[in-house]
Amino acid sequence: MTDEQHPGSPAPTDQGAGLLGASHLREIAARLGIRPTKQWGQNFVVDANTVRRIVRTAEVGEADTVVEVGPGLGSLTLAILEKAGHVVAVEVDPVLAAELPATVEAMSPGAGERLDVVHADALRVTDLPGPAPTALVANLPYNVSVPVVLSFLERFPSLERVLVMVQLEVAERLAASPGSKVYGVPSVKAAWYGEVTLAGTVPRSIFWPVPNVDSGLVRLVRREPPQTSARREDVFSCIDAAFAQRRKTLRAALSGWAGSAPEAERCLLAAGIDPRTRGEQLGIEEFAAIAAARAAG
Repeated sequence: MTDEQHPGSPAPTDQGAGLLGASHLREIAARLGIRPTKQWGQNFVVDANTVRRIVRTAEVGEADTVVEVGPGLGSLTLAILEKAGHVVAVEVDPVLAAELPATVEAMSPGAGERLDVVHADALRVTDLPGPAPTALVANLPYNVSVPVVLSFLERFPSLERVLVMVQLEVAERLAASPGSKVYGVPSVKAAWYGEVTLAGTVPRSIFWPVPNVDSGLVRLVRREPPQTSARREDVFSCIDAAFAQRRKTLRAALSGWAGSAPEAERCLLAAGIDPRTRGEQLGIEEFAAIAAARAAG
């Protein structure tokens, strides 16, 4: 679709060739009758430096097929397309999903040939068009950020790395280490898939509308999960039980999961863990060992 066919299409912004600026984003939204909604956690990035920083931190290259969740009006999509070989954008908003190809063609003619848009709820996506994705790069809605990251890592083993922008509090939780006050279920489950680090902070001022929280960049590099005879599902259920009552000792917290407090103690001792320990003190390897002890009977 050309600018002539689509009179409202934006012209390249002075922030960077082929990238969207704040005025262009507002123009597109006004033309489409779009008002960012809290329901879908829509906060659009209006700063070209930030989207290029995200792509640079993600180390995206021509060999990558990048899946982007929640492309919105296309700010980050355009920056990813500058570097990646292929992009699959998953968008739940039907109006935004329909408009994205036109925006890409207007801002970066020809780049649309390397873009697939999937109109779907990301939490229900089980397959994607085109080559297997190698990276997940996204500005994620705050309300679904952790489930999206974990579900995509589970469903798409080809993903080698993740770089997502999320609420700073969520970013800190995902990257937390054992013993930290914010260490919890997201921290341990993410560690099953890879090494997680906080890759920087992002001020709220680069969004439209401006949220009432700051954001953080989370980077995950996939590695093999811990060596264990337990299934991932069993390890994750152990983690859930341990943190459901995080102030209790693991002997007490895992009693329901194991069937009884004595059985929980047996599993803990078999895994080499003091039953008086609390879940927040253990890493993913220890949880895997506990689940394996239970599976072994």
